[in-house]
Amino acid sequence: MKYLIIYIFAINLYAVLIMYIDKQRAIKKKWRIPEARLIFIAVILGSLGIMSGMGLFHHKTKHPKFTVGVPLIIICQLLILFKLNLFKL
Repeated sequence: MKYLIIYIFAINLYAVLIMYIDKQRAIKKKWRIPEARLIFIAVILGSLGIMSGMGLFHHKTKHPKFTVGVPLIIICQLLILFKLNLFKL
């Protein structure tokens, strides 16, 4: 359980950072991080970081893939964690 918490913290920190980097690249009209990679990071438990990055940097907030998809990923992840008894209220 300890390692899972460390992993979740690290992947979400990485997710916020990658959203910041992508936003800066968008502003400077440089090569961007593929959306598929951002979604993949969300799927591997970085969804809270991606969602935080969306809010903090106003990035990808007009894309339904992110505004609808990331919250759905979060819900699915919570349901899986509940089902595996790794997260309780």
